[in-house]
Order: sequence, then structure tokens, then C-alpha cells
Amino acid sequence: MIAPPLDAKLERMRVILRELKSVAVAFSAGADSTFVLKVAVDTLGADRVVAVTGRSDSLAGAEFEDACALARFVGVEHVVIDTGEFDDENYLANPVNRCYFCKTALYDRMAEFITRRGLGAVVSGTNVDDQGDFRPGLRAADEHRVRSPAAEAGLTKTDIRALSERLGLPTHDKPASPCLSSRIPYGEPVTSAKLRMIEAAEIYLHDLGFRECRVRHHAGDAARIEVPKDRIGELDEPLASGRLAEQFRAMGYETVTIDPKGFRSGSLNEAIGQDGVKVRVQLRVS
Repeated sequence: MIAPPLDAKLERMRVILRELKSVAVAFSAGADSTFVLKVAVDTLGADRVVAVTGRSDSLAGAEFEDACALARFVGVEHVVIDTGEFDDENYLANPVNRCYFCKTALYDRMAEFITRRGLGAVVSGTNVDDQGDFRPGLRAADEHRVRSPAAEAGLTKTDIRALSERLGLPTHDKPASPCLSSRIPYGEPVTSAKLRMIEAAEIYLHDLGFRECRVRHHAGDAARIEVPKDRIGELDEPLASGRLAEQFRAMGYETVTIDPKGFRSGSLNEAIGQDGVKVRVQLRVS
């Protein structure tokens, strides 16, 4: 009997992991990296896998807590590394390839970690769909020889969510949650103060019942809210009553608007081309 395509991809991923023998998983607690972590543990055993989370000001507190909880759920050692990308002026300048500097900082430290621990490779949660997007972090992964077993096996985001549900992972329907710095338009400096404002604003929206949302932080401490288009009307009442504006002012925002286009992941990339031509790409300073 011919195995279903999805099962064939999963088996190919297992073969790749067996060839690596032992791995450190770059673990963000998102659907993709949680799936890779689970399959790695099931395939190699918990003693040959370590979940490694990079911690910095750009990581939301709730995501860090998720990472700790999910590592316990999978039953694997969890190591937290302070990545230090906020010491890099290239990162703080927020060019379109900002993610390159973030991932470089993470993978530099993970390379040192696997050498100390004698692990075979660093692996990421990258899937096939990621390879068609503007993702400067993939360049850093290539430079550090980070393996992407899900992508190498041909698994898409949809595949990973389907298999995650089959494996009983609570992340199978978890919304994407990129780093907080991704809410700041390219070219506008990244600061810890801005990130704390963004985090507080999104927590407020989560508490209102918006599981998927973004607060884009623009110059002049202006907030632009994105929620699913079919739910924008739900913000009318708190906006009209002034509660929403009052809450955002308390966080430090001067103005707040609601994006009529609704929530869409990576909306700040709409202003650039696939090669990031609108904002100058920063070069790394050695």
C-alpha cells in the first residue's frame, strides 16, 4: 500500500532527523518549532534533543511562558539563551533585513551550545511556505548551516498544523506570533520602551477576546490596530465610549487608529518588494 503523501513527508522528516542523530531545536513556541520539537523527541528520544529559546526584549512574556510550558508538555530539556541582539546597532536601526541580525545573534550562540553539548545540528521550524516569503533570517540560517527538517521533507504550514493536531499538540491552531519588533515599521528605531507599549496594547486586545491581532507602532507613538476584518465592528463600542483610547493613552500612545483592511500577518512587508528595495538593507558591522 502506498503511504498517504502527508505520512510520506513525515517519514522523510524522521529520516532526516535520524541522520542528524541529535539536535538542538530553535524553539519559539510557535506551531512550526513545536511540531519539529515533538517529532524530534519522538524520533530520537528526549535524551538526544534540546529545546533552545532565545530570550530578549523582543520576545513577549506570554510567548516565553508558552515555550516553558510546551517544553514540559513535550518532555524535553529546555535551555534559555540571552541572545543580545539589542547590543547590535544594525538590529536597533530596524532595516528591512532586521531579522538577519536577530537570527545571527541566536545562531551564533546556538552554534557554541551544540559544540559544548556535542549535538549533531541546530534545526529550525522553517517550512516550505516560509521559503517563498521575504525572510532575511533564512540567510542567517544558511550561513550557520541550520537544518530545516520540515522544509526539507516538503512540509507546508497546512501540513504541519494537520500533523500537529494528529499528534495532540495544543499549538495546532495557534496563531502566528512573530517577535514584537515586527510591529515597528522598517527604518524606525527599535527600542525596549516601544516593545513594552506594543506588548501591553496587544494584551489588552487579547483580553477583549481578539486571539489574532497586531498593534503596529508608528512614529509619534501612534498605534494602528489590526484585528480580523469581520470583527472590526466589535471595536466600535469601546472606541466610541473612549475606553480604548483611554487604555492606549495610559500605555503611552498619543493616537490610535483601526486599520480598515483588517488583520494580516506581515502587513508591514507590503511596503517593500520581495528583495526589500524600499528601505536600505543594512550591512553587518564586524
